[in-house]
Amino acid sequence: MARKSAAGLLTSLDDLFTTQEERDEAKREHLVDIPLDKISDFPDHPFKVRMDEDMTDLVDSIKSHGVLVPALVRPMGDGYQMVAGHRRKAASELAGVATIPCIVREMSDDDAILAMVESNLQREKILPSEKAFAYKMKLDAMKRQGQRADLTSAPVEPKSHSRSNEELASQSPDSRAQIQRYIRLTHLTPELLSLVDENRIAMRPAVELS
Repeated sequence: MARKSAAGLLTSLDDLFTTQEERDEAKREHLVDIPLDKISDFPDHPFKVRMDEDMTDLVDSIKSHGVLVPALVRPMGDGYQMVAGHRRKAASELAGVATIPCIVREMSDDDAILAMVESNLQREKILPSEKAFAYKMKLDAMKRQGQRADLTSAPVEPKSHSRSNEELASQSPDSRAQIQRYIRLTHLTPELLSLVDENRIAMRPAVELS
């Protein structure tokens, strides 16, 4: 009979001395201080980290009191991926802090998108371009989730475009029509979108241009 490998033996011993409850607990979310260099940015993150007066105030606050609100990350490879807390991470780097308190949560790609957009839409200052790409990312994620099937039941019917828009509007500070206008802005060139952010092109003409 073939010998068990050392790795297989260690895994078996680990199973012997830990309960299923303990293994499940290890997968649940928990709070921990994580080195900044172990946290990667969220891909295509639509919200800009601006070096403005608010950032200066945040850096000063972190120097004096530390990071008061933990960031949200998910395990990714041998490190973590930032879901909510990019500004806090940048401010911590500027403050010379090596670690940041984080809530570690197992999340799928779509769940991470929904959490990232929801947390950032609560900010007071949001550029039109940020809302545009955030709403598009969230709407696409909601549609994909509506098409998923549970392994123990019949497949879920694909969520219609109209129903996804209505559901998104019910969770957002903007109406369904306004959300559609924002998403239309994603079709603009970067140069035109910058003019919208700078209030040099109004929303309605920008939508027409798109």
